[in-house]
Amino acid sequence: MHAVGIPPFELFYEEHRADVMRLLRRRLGRERADDAFQETFLRALQAYSRLEHAEHLRAWVLTIARNVAIDALRRARREGELVDPGAEDARPAFEELAPLTDGLPPKERAAVVLRYGYDLSYDQIAAALRSSEDAARQAASTGVRRLRRRISP
Repeated sequence: MHAVGIPPFELFYEEHRADVMRLLRRRLGRERADDAFQETFLRALQAYSRLEHAEHLRAWVLTIARNVAIDALRRARREGELVDPGAEDARPAFEELAPLTDGLPPKERAAVVLRYGYDLSYDQIAAALRSSEDAARQAASTGVRRLRRRISP
């Protein structure tokens, strides 16, 4: 028996499968995405019965998918494979985040895109921006706060 408000797994799957596949293809490319897709929903199915509410199910399953993608990339690197996510639907992170980050000051925009689009560490962002790690962290944080103010009512 599922907790109140949680749809049957089949409905959950139907509602979120396209978003999961899109994310995995962007991160891993078409070939690796199929296996990662299956692993994502297997992990979700294993945890589904422990859910206590139906809030944020999309974010929950996309987090699982991101973790599966990270695991797949790490495995590929360890095995010496070339990691080339040349999926036909792949877009660079800066292009994907452009509509959201347009209007931010240049340093903040760059810090947000590098941190959340490319998952770079703050020391890597600092090197790219020719600043300190603290300044990179501050630029990303300020940029995110501006974005939240912009999209929050």
